[in-house]
Amino acid sequence: MIIQDKIKYTDELSNSITYLENLGYSNIKADLEGYESPKSYHKKGSEISVTPDIVAEKEGRKHIFDLSLKSEKPRLLKSKWLFLSTLSKIKSYRFRLITTRGHYKFSNETIDAINLDNIKLLKI
Repeated sequence: MIIQDKIKYTDELSNSITYLENLGYSNIKADLEGYESPKSYHKKGSEISVTPDIVAEKEGRKHIFDLSLKSEKPRLLKSKWLFLSTLSKIKSYRFRLITTRGHYKFSNETIDAINLDNIKLLKI
């Protein structure tokens, strides 16, 4: 989810965190009040920064989660997902997308548009 959508989808973010806690994830960091904020990555020479929505650990492996919800700016969302996917491959993390009912079609179309077929989609 991009910065412009964070206020709009805070309930979905908190529901996703609860879902991950129930699945056994620990050391959860989220861009939400009450949680430690995950590490942000800044692009050199500009003011663009990318912050994953949720970072958690399970069985000693770090997982990066991003919410896949309808967005006004899908191009920014696509570039964020490509960056997080590349970062997770380099660092041997796991990258997952979380989506909710009503956003499945948008999520699948966006994933197909940027050829991220190997990304797992968690449906809540």
